Amino acid sequence: MSRIETLPSLRTVIEAADLWAKKSLGQNFLLDLNLTRRIAREAGPLDGRDVLEIGPGPGGLTRALLLEGARRVLAIERDERFLPALADIDAASGGCLSVEPADALEVDEPALLARHGLASPVRVVANLPYNVGTALLIKWLTAPQWPTWFDGLTLMFQREVAERIVAPVGGKAYGRLSVLAQWRTSARILFDVHPSAFVPPPSIVSAVVRLDVNPNPEPAPLAALETVTQAAFGQRRKMLRASLKSLGRDPLPLLEAAGIEPTLRAEQVPVAGFLALARAFAAG
Repeated sequence: MSRIETLPSLRTVIEAADLWAKKSLGQNFLLDLNLTRRIAREAGPLDGRDVLEIGPGPGGLTRALLLEGARRVLAIERDERFLPALADIDAASGGCLSVEPADALEVDEPALLARHGLASPVRVVANLPYNVGTALLIKWLTAPQWPTWFDGLTLMFQREVAERIVAPVGGKAYGRLSVLAQWRTSARILFDVHPSAFVPPPSIVSAVVRLDVNPNPEPAPLAALETVTQAAFGQRRKMLRASLKSLGRDPLPLLEAAGIEPTLRAEQVPVAGFLALARAFAAG
């Protein structure tokens, strides 16, 4: 038996140190170790792999990642109340856990990984705080270098956000996040997680999403893609010939160069169409 399995239960750890979730930080803890082991397995195989975790809290998923064979886990945790509990996991794992007290939105991941001696690319596995989940994903999907410092993301989101990530063209959930995710990764929803699995239970259903990096996505200038998708989806009820006027240029030549009908709306344009539009916009 691993020493990690002999640690006190998560509920015991939380109660002993009064580590209850803070709503202001979007915290909802997973205490079911069978569920956290399932998430870790879905992110795998992890044998010999290095893993980055965001917002470990009392360490339920952290324990699972180490039990599933991760070589090292680097956990970013801004709530210092959890550092003693995480230190106990580190001790039980024989020094396989490193903790960075920081805000994940502000860290430079490649520099952080290098400082802690993790081998890039890493796997990212996290029960993301609801209030920063989408912002973190966009940060990672818009990394300036690609392939980047991770080769896969297995993440917990609100079900609504998960649906936006994997949404097909033509649906109401299809948007800027869909385009970014499906351009640079292959994304799929693995399974739903009922509110009762969390402490405290949220008011919505969650879902675990796996995004595997596409190492050779179709080329497109990132800044231009962000600009044109923001313009198009910012006024998604309008035809593109109207919504893209916010770019400050006549949209008709851009749309013609990209091979897109100007009467289409943003949700009707596939990822490849937005990539072509970004290239046309960047070309001036």
